[in-house]
Parts: sequence; C-alpha cells; structure tokens
Amino acid sequence: MRILIGDDHLLFREGLRRLLEQLSADAEFTDASNFDEVLEQLQKEGDAFDLILIDLQMPGWTGFTGLEQICTIASDTPVVVVSASENQSDVRNSLDAGAAGFIPKSSSVKIMLSALNLVFSGGIYLPPSAIHADVAAKAMPMHQNFDQQGGERGANHHQLTQRQWEVLNCLREGKSNKQIAYELGLSEGTVKIHVTAIFKSLGVKNRTQAVIVASELQR
Repeated sequence: MRILIGDDHLLFREGLRRLLEQLSADAEFTDASNFDEVLEQLQKEGDAFDLILIDLQMPGWTGFTGLEQICTIASDTPVVVVSASENQSDVRNSLDAGAAGFIPKSSSVKIMLSALNLVFSGGIYLPPSAIHADVAAKAMPMHQNFDQQGGERGANHHQLTQRQWEVLNCLREGKSNKQIAYELGLSEGTVKIHVTAIFKSLGVKNRTQAVIVASELQR
C-alpha cells in the first residue's frame, strides 16, 4: 500500500505514519510539505498511490480549487482531508471538491482508524458534528414546509420505498450506479430514477448530502 501524506508539520506526518502502519504493516509513505510538492508527486507517480491524506492549510495552498485539482489528477485514489479545522463549511467544500472524507486532527486514534477503514471500503467519512449540523440546517425549511402545507408534505418528506432505502444504503457505501444495478438486479436507468426520487424526498442535491441525511435518519 502506497500512501501520500501532505502536511507541513513533520511531527504530524510522522505520527500519521505510525498510525497508518496499524492498517498495513507493509505500507510505503511519501511525504509532501507543501501544495506544490503534492502536485509534483502526483504528476510523477500518477495513480500509484492507494490513499492521499492532505491538510487544508499547507504553504502554497490555493483553496478548494486546489483540492479539486488533486482529486481530479488522482481520480482513482481516495483523497481524505485531515485538518485542524472543524468548520462546517470546510467539511462541505472538501466533499464538494471530491474528497472521500474529512477527519479533524482532534479525532482519537480509534476514530481515525475507523474513518480510514470506511474510506477503504468505498464509503465517505464525515465527522459527527458535520452530520448533526447539516441535518439541523435542513430541519428548519422542512418544518416551515410542514407548517405551510398543513402537515401533509412535511410528514411524507422522508417516506422512501423499501427499494429506495436499499439504493440509499448502497449510496452510503459509496457504490456507483453500475454497482448498485448489479447488486440489486436493476437496470442503470432504474437506479438513476430511484436516486433522483431519493434526492427529491430528502431535499438534497447530491450523493454526499443524501449520505449525510441518511446517516442521521438511521440512528
């Protein structure tokens, strides 16, 4: 397993290496201390990495367009943000840029290992605070809609069919429409119809938002 760690703090990079050796004893690590070095390694190695861990505030950081650039270059490799920031907008922008997870540096070793195992299995990791904040933000317009429509529309807002729940669970596992179709014995066209219906029912615009809301609903 090859892992690229992008962080400008040497001590933190060494700590991550020791932690990640618990996931794979034969892991090989490549360090980058600034954004340009991350790009250089990716352009040189291509898709040779199995995991990319990156901080948001490295020297040379160009913002979330930079993260999107990294995710585009390493399109087949999960990119996980490991950041001192716990700002909800940073979490959202990271996922929108293509990151497969956002792990606060304040997380415990157990949580970080669990998060990375989830990412390796094809899922998306979000800190619990981000899930609660997102659901709370969505709750207000739902309640307003409930009051305005006399309760009927709001009450039915999360009433998914059994098949839609099955598709939603597949989305939570990070599966593509093609994988979902194969697993559930459906056509890709039918899966797309279910995904669209799920987005509409949950009041979300993309898979990431659907996963966040689903995680809260199934607690």
